[in-house]
Amino acid sequence: MTSFAIPADHPSLPGHFPGRPLVPGVILLERVIDAVAAECLALGLERPLESLRLPQVKFLQPLLPGETARIELERIAASLRWRFRVLRGPTLLASGEVANAAPAGAATAAEPGQ
Repeated sequence: MTSFAIPADHPSLPGHFPGRPLVPGVILLERVIDAVAAECLALGLERPLESLRLPQVKFLQPLLPGETARIELERIAASLRWRFRVLRGPTLLASGEVANAAPAGAATAAEPGQ
């Protein structure tokens, strides 16, 4: 689990939205991808994922600047695919999946047992 807060002076906030800033979804996804990369390293994979896809993402509630959110990851079986949830306290802000986009059989990070 990874916790984070986006400061009020983050460069993405002035235009999203003037007068009532919300943390853009792409910033949340950037934090999710960072958490997946850290998990890859923690699992002892030889290198982080080279290319990713997001087959499913849902944004349900906004995150405001300065609010603390946390990322929960669940690895799907032994694949290079994760389910994620971004929460503010008990409130679900976003959820979805992150997966390796490399074609089947392509050289990717080694999985345990390979």
